[in-house]
Amino acid sequence: MQLLTLLLAACLWAISVQAEEPPSPYLSHLLQRAHDAHLADEREWHLLLHYRADLFGGYTSEQDEPGFFLSPKGKTNPQAELDATLTQFFSPELVGRSKQPAQCAFVARYAWLQDRLGFDPGQLPPMPCERFERWIEEFHARSITLVFPSAFMNNPASMFGHTLLRIDQEGQTPQTRILAYTINFAADVPKDEGLAYPVRGIFGGYRGYFSTIPYYLKVQEYRDMENRDIWEYRLNFGEPQIRRLLMHAWELGNASFDYFFFKENCSYHLLSLLEYADPSLHLTEQFGFWTIPADTVRLLAAQPSLVTDIAFRPSRVTLIRRKREHLSVSEHELVRRVVRDATAAQSEELRSLPLSRQAFVLDVASDYVRYRGERDEAEAASARVHNRQILTARSLLRIPSEDISIRPFATQPDVGHRTSRASLGGGWRNNDTFEEITVRAAYHDLLDPEPGYTPDAQIEVGSLSLRHYNRAEQTRIERATLLNVVSLSPIDGLFHAPSWKLNLGMQTITHRGCELCSNWSVNGGIGASAETHLLRREVFFAFAEVEGNYSRAYEERHRIGGGASAGFYVDLAERWRLLASAGYLRYALGEQSDDVRWSVGQRYTLAQNWALRLEYNHRDHDNDVLFTVQAFF
Repeated sequence: MQLLTLLLAACLWAISVQAEEPPSPYLSHLLQRAHDAHLADEREWHLLLHYRADLFGGYTSEQDEPGFFLSPKGKTNPQAELDATLTQFFSPELVGRSKQPAQCAFVARYAWLQDRLGFDPGQLPPMPCERFERWIEEFHARSITLVFPSAFMNNPASMFGHTLLRIDQEGQTPQTRILAYTINFAADVPKDEGLAYPVRGIFGGYRGYFSTIPYYLKVQEYRDMENRDIWEYRLNFGEPQIRRLLMHAWELGNASFDYFFFKENCSYHLLSLLEYADPSLHLTEQFGFWTIPADTVRLLAAQPSLVTDIAFRPSRVTLIRRKREHLSVSEHELVRRVVRDATAAQSEELRSLPLSRQAFVLDVASDYVRYRGERDEAEAASARVHNRQILTARSLLRIPSEDISIRPFATQPDVGHRTSRASLGGGWRNNDTFEEITVRAAYHDLLDPEPGYTPDAQIEVGSLSLRHYNRAEQTRIERATLLNVVSLSPIDGLFHAPSWKLNLGMQTITHRGCELCSNWSVNGGIGASAETHLLRREVFFAFAEVEGNYSRAYEERHRIGGGASAGFYVDLAERWRLLASAGYLRYALGEQSDDVRWSVGQRYTLAQNWALRLEYNHRDHDNDVLFTVQAFF
């Protein structure tokens, strides 16, 4: 026992002596050179560690994984982290979540410092990093593509779209690119989070991680299951930039970031990765308060010579709807029959068509049955059997499918207006005139110019209107919108998704002698919509609604009720849209009253980021006319 104690004491002494050993002369030499060159102050070092300048001086890294830093002070001290990194390069100790020597866990740091300091391999031998070399070799990377899946209204995390990077190999075709790998940043969200999900997502309650995922899995998720069109932007990166990007992506396997839905999200951290690949790009600094994926796409597209090619990958719904435009009325009915009953694929009506038209009808029917099976797990098994029967009939025709160019319903996101908006205007309300200024943080409403955005969808977040009434000599907050979402899904012979809306905010009302009173409101509705093409394109909609109000204008300061609304919008010309709606609500709880309201609005687009708008609103003997000039920024 005494011998064991002596051995333990000797080991502890040896460790303490080793820990107190002074750094090697060569390490001291490197540290001195790094200090003299002020490497810790250089932008590339800050990009590698994701440092951002603090408001009152100093730096803090946006990276939140302790193992990413080699110094205890690394999160806020770039110099301490650089010193610790150089020191750790001399050690075989395993570091980071990946459990590798520092030279291999942080290959981008090693390559950058090697370039700046010119390591002597005799005094700092390079360590073999076989895991990294195998990983980077598997990509056979020749180009980088930014991928933008469009907005998906039925998932709060996807309502503004998403971005990821695809690593393309040499010789890939549009068909084989689906086999490439992607670099994706996303929040790690436990299942069944429910209502906690948006709250925790807004306030950074989840960890975000980088991952490498096959592209076909992302296409299956976005295009087939969520029915999101995908836009692909090929970036003009050469071999050095691609290797820098992949080296830093490898390092970020040791990192995690607090995920903020509006700011530090999927797009923001991908931009920081692109910045290190090409430090001449200054991207993340363009986003101070929020980062919207469509804005990041527009920013990249605006960089001189950065985007070399743009490709479109349609969702299954877009594919079906565009193909359906090539069907006659009788062929469309045949598709519906085959979709309901696969034996209709052997019907005389179908066989009486030319072979090319038989094939096309069966192709459309097969596309729809696959779509239905991917959307509904309960129908997946029966849909596979149904589709197999259709494909069996299709194979007997022995002719290739017709090659049809599929055009998007929404143009590419980089041609759309910017997502923040400021409006300046004036108008008339009852017996008074006013001037008004409005600022909206995001994103798009039904009267905004539609190019670049998901058709028939509205998302407004953080809108505030300040109005001055001349006769009343009063300046007040006229409206405040926390969230206003509308999702219209036109119903037709194949698609029957409901439309819905949700509005939370405040507006000024005149009610029973209370002039210009603030009224807080929560409104939600479920309904249906349909489209026609009598002029250019018209969408009609109707909702069953429930609403709750709180205001001192009401006898009991609140009222809760329900009712219905209906309306339409029509594109009168390429730049001119009209939107009209009317509704009736009856309040049974709190103050018992009713409310009749209608509105008409028109927008004319002057340029990509400029528009004129004229609106009329009537509500319970209260009339309001407003003309505004709107600028998107």
